[in-house]
Amino acid sequence: MRTAFPAILLTLCACSAATKVEAVRDGVLAPSLSVAEDLPPADLLATDPVSDTIQVTDAQGRSMLLMRAVRDENGEMVASDVISPVVVAARFRNVAERHGRVTLRFDVRVPSGMVESGWQLRLFPILRVGEESSSLSPVYITGQKYRRAQLRGYERYERFLESIVSDSTLFIRTGQLEIFLRRNMPELWALRTDSSYVSDERFASIYGVTEQQAVQHYTDHFRKSLNRRREARREKVFARYVKAPIPVGLQLDTVIAEASGEMIYTYSHELRTKPGQRKAEIFLKGTLHDEDGELCILPGGEPLVFYISSLNGLVEERERYLLKITSRLVRADGECRLEFSAGSASLDTSLGRNSMEIKRITAALEELLEDSDYAMDSIVVAATCSPEGSWRFNSALSRRRSQAVCDWYSGLRNRDTVSLEFIPRAVPENWDGLWAEVTADTLIPELEKQRVESLRDVRDPDRRERLLAGMSCYRYVREYLYPHLRVVNFRFYRHRRGMIQDTLVTTVPDTVYAAGLRALRDCDYKKAAALLAQYSDINSAVAFCAADMNASAMHVLDNLPISAREEYIRALVHARRGEERKAVEAYCRACELDPTYVHRGNLDPEISGLKKKYETVDIQ
Repeated sequence: MRTAFPAILLTLCACSAATKVEAVRDGVLAPSLSVAEDLPPADLLATDPVSDTIQVTDAQGRSMLLMRAVRDENGEMVASDVISPVVVAARFRNVAERHGRVTLRFDVRVPSGMVESGWQLRLFPILRVGEESSSLSPVYITGQKYRRAQLRGYERYERFLESIVSDSTLFIRTGQLEIFLRRNMPELWALRTDSSYVSDERFASIYGVTEQQAVQHYTDHFRKSLNRRREARREKVFARYVKAPIPVGLQLDTVIAEASGEMIYTYSHELRTKPGQRKAEIFLKGTLHDEDGELCILPGGEPLVFYISSLNGLVEERERYLLKITSRLVRADGECRLEFSAGSASLDTSLGRNSMEIKRITAALEELLEDSDYAMDSIVVAATCSPEGSWRFNSALSRRRSQAVCDWYSGLRNRDTVSLEFIPRAVPENWDGLWAEVTADTLIPELEKQRVESLRDVRDPDRRERLLAGMSCYRYVREYLYPHLRVVNFRFYRHRRGMIQDTLVTTVPDTVYAAGLRALRDCDYKKAAALLAQYSDINSAVAFCAADMNASAMHVLDNLPISAREEYIRALVHARRGEERKAVEAYCRACELDPTYVHRGNLDPEISGLKKKYETVDIQ
């Protein structure tokens, strides 16, 4: 009977394990999700997952860590602690979006019946937002016996790696090579302790055999080939010894020595929100494994639901309009650089770039005349001269030049339905153009530029030109800059077709304000604050509050009329500044003006924290 008792006990344990597997497969034993308990902000910052303390290497040479697993006195892996049991049953929570992100905190609960020494529970949280689903980092709960089997596999694989020889010189039969050298090459043997370099070619010329040939002859090729085959089998050996590799990128991988009651792991995930996102769901999938492989797939449970509250929900939907004044008359300007011979008003198309410039202006006129929205009234043509010569002469010359250009384009006024008038104007001397040319020129010395600039104070243009002629830079100015001053300017006067009044006042949507509201809805709060700052309305206050620009938000609120929305935002700002009494008072006023803010206060952590702290302040 004493020999049969262990066998009976083993059979009972096997039946118990099989019963548990069946219970897991049927969903009687199953992990679950629940909303995590609230933690103060300081504790929320310390939720980073903890890594194991034992380092292992997989077949690809990657290093991984095992969390909280230590070796005991027998060299086995045991856990250093056990997860504490917690019970929370909530299935949904309101979470606040701040700066375009929300933190989803939930508990992964594992019943004690699912923790077996020879099992590993692999849990895979799934995040679903709208129609999109994504996998979060897995959570592994590993039994002590299962982890020992894993590490034994790694140890066997490490011993296999140690059997692979990395130093190729170890395959040389050095003893036989030394005998060969001592008997047949005593001169070389005598130099065995000499560090002098002997080339392979000189070695061969002296002894008739190369060093490589000698080494190859005394190399154990069988052992070397065996080592190569062993190295090529690394991945296959890893798969045979390590049947359950320890993965990387886990949220948690902990070894459980024993379980006493229900266990819980608090999971934290930061989600970047999108415009209009109001809900996120967490599902839990999983599998149960033993040393031989997968035992079963865990049936899915009910999801956790997180309702997302954003400050952009406080936006007041409205449009702003701007007054737009439309004038009947519209002016457009163009410039043409035409060259004239000195003292001449004859338009020579072969001179310089005249031909190209005339074609360019002609094309612009054609385009303006074909515009269906505007009708052409008149074109003013102003020709300018360089300062060379007297003012009286240049005045007459500029009039003749402008008339010559008008006559050149006279053919355009005879079009059907077109009554087009070219009006010549004269600008005798283009001194403004000269100042600009001298300033931009890189060859005139700065001192000369200052002397030329001083001529602005000389009122008489003829005297001004004489003083310029006395300067050392005059020759350069006359030859290279004066030709640029002979310019023909076109001024086109048009009117809007069908418009009778001189001006028309209309309202158009304010596109800047609309862009600010769009940025606010898209959670781009810094951009929204920059665009809406100039308006100082309730939406400006919302943008400032969402961007944590609390002083600016309060400045805007102080200049707004009292309303439920204004008081609620004021409560948020006071709460952030630590002014709890003022925050509670503003929240109470908001709820009195609009009872819907009672529920809204539960969505924002600034207000809900105050409601929990001051239990006497419970507005219904």
